[in-house]
Amino acid sequence: MSLSRRNFVIATSVAAGGSMVLSACSSGSSTADKGKDKGHGGADKYTGAVVVGTKEDSTGPAPEIAGAKKGGTIRGISPDDFSHLDPQRIYYSWNSQIGNLLIRGLTGYKIATDGSMKLVGDLATDAGAMSDAGKTWAFTLKDGLKWEDGKELTVEDVRHGIERGFASFTTEGAGYAQQALTGSADFRSKYKGPFSGKHLASVVTDAAAKTITFKLVEARPDFNFTLAMTSYGAVPVKGDSKDKYDKDPVSAGPYRIKAHSIDKSMTLVRNEHWDPNTDSIRNAYPDSFAFEFGPESLQAADRMIADSGDDQYAFMAYSGVPAERIQKVLTDPELKKRTFNGLLTGIYYYAINTKRITDLKVRQALIHAWPLEQIRKIYGGPSAGDYATSILSPDIMGYAKDDVYGKLKKPQGDPEKAKQLLKEAGKEGQKIVYAFPQSNVYDKTKVVIENALKAAGFDPVIKQLDSSSYYDQIQQIDNKFDVMWFGWSPDWPTGYTLVQPLFDGGTIANGANNISQLNVDWVNAAIKKNVVIADPAEAGKQWAALDKRIMTEEAPIIPETFQRRFYLHGSKVGGAMFDPQYSSAVIYKLFVKA
Repeated sequence: MSLSRRNFVIATSVAAGGSMVLSACSSGSSTADKGKDKGHGGADKYTGAVVVGTKEDSTGPAPEIAGAKKGGTIRGISPDDFSHLDPQRIYYSWNSQIGNLLIRGLTGYKIATDGSMKLVGDLATDAGAMSDAGKTWAFTLKDGLKWEDGKELTVEDVRHGIERGFASFTTEGAGYAQQALTGSADFRSKYKGPFSGKHLASVVTDAAAKTITFKLVEARPDFNFTLAMTSYGAVPVKGDSKDKYDKDPVSAGPYRIKAHSIDKSMTLVRNEHWDPNTDSIRNAYPDSFAFEFGPESLQAADRMIADSGDDQYAFMAYSGVPAERIQKVLTDPELKKRTFNGLLTGIYYYAINTKRITDLKVRQALIHAWPLEQIRKIYGGPSAGDYATSILSPDIMGYAKDDVYGKLKKPQGDPEKAKQLLKEAGKEGQKIVYAFPQSNVYDKTKVVIENALKAAGFDPVIKQLDSSSYYDQIQQIDNKFDVMWFGWSPDWPTGYTLVQPLFDGGTIANGANNISQLNVDWVNAAIKKNVVIADPAEAGKQWAALDKRIMTEEAPIIPETFQRRFYLHGSKVGGAMFDPQYSSAVIYKLFVKA
C-alpha cells in the first residue's frame, strides 16, 4: 500500500479528484492563521514544531478556546462509518479521530490553535521518563481517572491495552510496541496476549504507586511517541468483551457512545465521569456529537455551501472539498471563512529504482527534469498543496526545508540541466520506464511527465498499471520499472518513521516499501545511529542532515507534493481547525456558536 496504513483510508489521493485511496495527515492551518497567504486560504505555521512537553503541559484542563461555550450538538458528515472502535484494532486516521473522543493512552498530542503540537502525558502525568539509553520507559498515572461507568482507570487497564495488541483478534492495529517489547517482528509467537492467563514480563506495574514500566528489548528513544498511537489505548480489564469490544467500547474520554446504527449514524453524549482536570488535551464543549454516514464529498460540500437547517451545525468530517467545488469555495469570501485546511502528513513522490538506474547523474537528471508545476496544475494548483523538495515532510521534527535540486526556483523542470547530466554520464537517450496507477488524474499527469522526459533527453516508456494491483506490482524486487509513483505517511512525527521504511536496505523485500531498493552501507548505519539518539531535538537535526545527504549523494526519489485538503463547516460551528495528526478537524475543539 502507499502511505502508511495508519492513515490509509482517510483520503483520496489528490484535491483534483484522484481515485486512488491513500493516506493523509498533517501540517495544519486554518482560516484564522495570519501571515502571507500562499493562495490557498491560510499560511502554514506547523513546520516541524512538535516538541516534547513538560509535566505542566500535561496537567489539565486543556486551554480554553476564545469565544467557545458549552452546549448544543455538532454534526459530522462522512461517506463512511468507523471501521473499528476497539483501540487495539485502530490504525486508520478516521478511526483515530473518533478515538480521540473515547480512548485515552499514556501519551497524546496537545495541539495549539496555530497547529503546533506538543507530545504530553495523557493518562500519564508527563510524557514519560527514559533510562538505559531508551530501553526502559516509566510512566505514572494521574489521579482521578475513571471509566464511563465510574470505575477507576488503573495501571492494570493500561497494561491490558498494551497486552491486547498481541491477541489474535487485534491484527489490524500497530505493532511497533509489541516488537520493541519482544525484539521480534513475529511478536505473537513470543506472547499470546493477556487472555492466555499470563502477563508480559517486559511490562511491570505497581498499583500502589500508579506506575507502569516498559523494559524494551530494542532501544526506542521515541517510544513515548509510539504510545501516543490509538493502538495503545487503555482498555478496562473487567470490562473487556474481547472480540466483541469493537462494537461497544468503554469510554475514558469526554464522550461515550449513546447509539450506533452501522453505516448510518452514531451519536455521542457526554461521559459524566470524565474529569477535565485530568486532561490537558481535550476540550468538550458540545453536549453531543451526531455523525451521519453515507454522503460523498460533493453532496456534503453542497450541503455545507447551502448552510441550512441542522447543516449549520455540521462539518465535513472525513472527505474534503472536491475539485468540482474548490474554486467556488476559495473565491467566495463568505464560503472561504467557513473552511479549514492543512497539508497532509508525509510525502507523495516518485521512487527511482536504484537497482535499474545505477548512475547517480541519471537519477539527478530525472529530478531536474520532473515537471512539478505542470503536475500540480492538474491536481488543482496551489490549493492542492506545496511542492515537496525533501524526504522529510513539514510535520516531522527537524524538518529543514532543504531543496538540494533547486526545484522551488524551477518547478517546471530544468531540461537543460538534465541534458547536461546525461551527457556527463554518457547516457543521452536513456530509456526510462515510468509506472503509475490508472486514474483520471494520473492519466493526465503522464502526458506532462512524458513530455518533460523527452525534452530532457530521455526516452520515456509509459506503463499504466491497474489500480487494484498497483502496489503488488511495484513492490516486487524484480519489477521492470525505473520510476514509480508512490507516497508514505509516518506513524508519528519523527524522521525514523519516514526514512527507515523507505531507505533501510534491510527492508528490501517483496511487498515492502523500499520501492527505490536503496541499500547503502552509510545510510543503513546512519539509520541505526539516529534511532537511538535520546535528545529529540538532536535526533531531528540528524534526520534532516541524513535526508539532505541521501538526496545529494543517492537521489533515490523525486519528491512531488505535500498535499493539501480543504474542509467546509456550517455557519454555527466554531473552533474548526485542521488536525496535524489525522488530517480532519480537531473534533474535540469544536463548539456551537451562540
